[in-house]
Amino acid sequence: MPGTSVRSPLGNRFRSVAGQVFVLQVAIVVLLAAGALLALVLQSRHDIDREARNRSVYVAQTFAHSPGLQAALKSPDPSAVLQPLTEETRKAAGVDFIVVMNTDGIRYTHPKPDRIGKRFVGTIEPSLAGQVHTESVQGPLGREIQAVVPVTAPDGKVIALVSAGLTVKSVSGVVDRQLPVILLAIAIGLALATGGTALISRRLRRQTHGLGTQEMTRMYEHHDAVLHAVREGVVITDGDGRLLLANDEAKRLLGLPEDIEGRRVGAVPGLDHRMADLLLSGRVATDEVLESGDRLLVVNQRATHPGGGPGGAVATIRDSTDMRVLTSRADTARRRLKLLYDAGVDIGTSLDVVRTAEELAAVAVPRFADYVTVDLADPVLDGDEPGPGADMRRTAVSGISPDHPLYPRGRLIDFLPSTPQARGYGTGKAELVPDLADAPGWHAQDPPRTRAIVAYGIHSLIAAPLTARGVVLGVVNFWRSREQPFDEDELSLAEELVARAAVNMDNARRYTREHALAETLQRSLLPRALPEQNAVDVAHFYLPAQSGVGGDWFDVIPLSGSRVALVVGDVVGHGLHAAATMGRLRTAVHNFSSLDLPPDEILARLDDLVQRIDRDGDGDEPNNGVLGATCLYAVYDPVTQRCTMARAGHLPPLVVAPDGTTEIVELPAGPPLGLGGMPFETAELHLAEGSQLVLYTDGLVEQRSRDIGEGLELLRTALSHPARDPEESCRAVLDILLPARPADDVALLVARTRTLGPDRVAQWDVPFEPSAVATVRSTAARQLDAWDLGELAFATELILSELVTNALRHGSAPVAVRLLYDRTLTCEVRDGSSTAPHLRYAATTDEGGRGLFLVAQLSEHWGTRYTPDGKIIWAEQPLPGTPGTKEPSLAAFPGLDLDLDTDDLDLEAH
Repeated sequence: MPGTSVRSPLGNRFRSVAGQVFVLQVAIVVLLAAGALLALVLQSRHDIDREARNRSVYVAQTFAHSPGLQAALKSPDPSAVLQPLTEETRKAAGVDFIVVMNTDGIRYTHPKPDRIGKRFVGTIEPSLAGQVHTESVQGPLGREIQAVVPVTAPDGKVIALVSAGLTVKSVSGVVDRQLPVILLAIAIGLALATGGTALISRRLRRQTHGLGTQEMTRMYEHHDAVLHAVREGVVITDGDGRLLLANDEAKRLLGLPEDIEGRRVGAVPGLDHRMADLLLSGRVATDEVLESGDRLLVVNQRATHPGGGPGGAVATIRDSTDMRVLTSRADTARRRLKLLYDAGVDIGTSLDVVRTAEELAAVAVPRFADYVTVDLADPVLDGDEPGPGADMRRTAVSGISPDHPLYPRGRLIDFLPSTPQARGYGTGKAELVPDLADAPGWHAQDPPRTRAIVAYGIHSLIAAPLTARGVVLGVVNFWRSREQPFDEDELSLAEELVARAAVNMDNARRYTREHALAETLQRSLLPRALPEQNAVDVAHFYLPAQSGVGGDWFDVIPLSGSRVALVVGDVVGHGLHAAATMGRLRTAVHNFSSLDLPPDEILARLDDLVQRIDRDGDGDEPNNGVLGATCLYAVYDPVTQRCTMARAGHLPPLVVAPDGTTEIVELPAGPPLGLGGMPFETAELHLAEGSQLVLYTDGLVEQRSRDIGEGLELLRTALSHPARDPEESCRAVLDILLPARPADDVALLVARTRTLGPDRVAQWDVPFEPSAVATVRSTAARQLDAWDLGELAFATELILSELVTNALRHGSAPVAVRLLYDRTLTCEVRDGSSTAPHLRYAATTDEGGRGLFLVAQLSEHWGTRYTPDGKIIWAEQPLPGTPGTKEPSLAAFPGLDLDLDTDDLDLEAH
């Protein structure tokens, strides 16, 4: 409005000459008033302090010269006489305390009776010298102003002291009561002076409008520039919603008439209602985009008085219509780059084909497509390369709604050649279908379902093949239902997105193939079924690592004499190499076990083998060596109930007694296989019948979340229960220790011991003379009759005759025979010689050499086992009625004399 200043009144007032004069005059008046107030307060405090000191001296001197004081001091109890007098005098004199004390400063009186008898707080030396002394101290009543005067005898000697005084609080109270009167007087004077100054300043401001000549010139130039030259709209409103100013650019952008100043915003013709609402609200707006007609306006609005004062706001307006297209393109490019970046981060987090497909589908919904389906060639899921024309299996489905009519996950789809999926799979190029309603080739695939898809609202499709390293793995389908149909630019984006995912998909496929091959190899090398034996009852468990199969293995190996070997081992590493190395070591253990060697010798030979493997792998194939391996080998004898074991860097076994007591076997660790240079040590322990021997690999007890000691303690706790069979113990251990996703192979072997009782064992010593052979035959025949094994008597007598004869001729004393009645009938002949027999094929003209050959023909298995004091030659025969057995044939011995009733049988002589 004309004559209305657009500048802040407060700013004008203090920038103008009148305002500066007003401020200067007010400042002078305030300083004068403050100085007067300070002087009055200081003078008043000084006078009151002086008055307090004088009053204290007068009261103290008056009481010191009061009649009867010296008589009271000489009484037996001065406090009883003086305390009432001092309190009465204190109240009458208007002081806060009167204290009478002796020359040592010990009080006789005090307003607080509990202070009587205590030392006076203050300086008494000047008063003891006959002087009157005043001071300010921190006493029992607070900050005190006190006077101390002497009480003198007629001879002038100081016999006591009297102190009187006031507290600072009492003195300050007097000043505080006077202060309002002083302030009121100063305020009246300040108001009168300020009022006069204001009248003068107002008169001066009215004459100059608060501006000087130069400032008024500059103000006009700025105002003219804002109105006509600035190419940004400016609109100023007051607190009542009236337009105070709208420059030329604002009128052009908003389509406003010329004469709008002074009108209410809501009544301005042609003003868009959204813009009007923003201007009337007066709220803060920063780069807020509004449409006004065919223009896109960016509005910023701030209050004209953010700190208070009259209401109002100023708004600036920019035309960004020309930037809309560029902004849209930049935003689209940004979204696409963000999508590709997220795809690189979120796709391929695991080497799993299905998981990778699901991650690809999840990344694209809903930022690029409303629905995404991933169809992979069926062989890809097994890690194989697909061939042409392979059927597709829907591997992943993701969308904005779960009730879509697309093929479900897991469906095996045979796409027709007319479909974009089949064409893309065949050519390796992406296919764009902008309008699914007009796609007859696609409709031919499944007319009812395609009609349901179109009816559902899905209108466009991009089928992009997953191509990696020249192999098409499948097709990714991008479906859209809400936004505009896909265009050529989005087709290139889909191709790039799928190309990035295809590499991860192929890596997952290759890993799946290698993992499957390694797992197949490993399982083929592990025992499929445990052999039959009666020494132990066994439960076992094996689980390969999630990250790739490793080299863990276990074995149960029947040995001669009804014994059994329990083996567990671990090859460091994962993959095909570890599995193949495990197979080589397991085969070697089987071969070495057939030699009936002690556990420490088995491990020594295995150590030599690993060293040879490492030396063979030093050439161009560095992975042919063994990176590290551990092994535990235990032999249990059910006849003696002794268990002998040795380990090469492996974790120690646990023994669970029949009552549930669990102990970790103190077994020398020994170096891992392949290091060489150090011998392996054995440990031997007696196992009660029903004890459980637990062997395992480190994948069971060692995890990142806990150390191996904690794992062993958990294993001990899981096993510490009586009367469990091996299967129950195995399940209990797995329930507690088996990780959800094991990082290493897990192998567990639980063996419960059994015994071969005395009724199944027959043994006797053999005199070292040829005539003992007949005695052995007859004794063995009687024992077989007792076991109801008479059918085996003939063959057994032949076997024992040959073995005993060999021991007597070629061995040394002592000689002993043992028969074991288990799953087979075992004949053992022990002697003190370590000479090794061997099988010969004698010619028809030879006089000897057929003995062991005869033993081999009559027995199922035979062999030699060395002991610390000699050797044992053994032979096993199947029991009568055992499936798959046949009668022994003696056709190879036409000249054999079968008259076993003679006293001496010399098989070598025939």
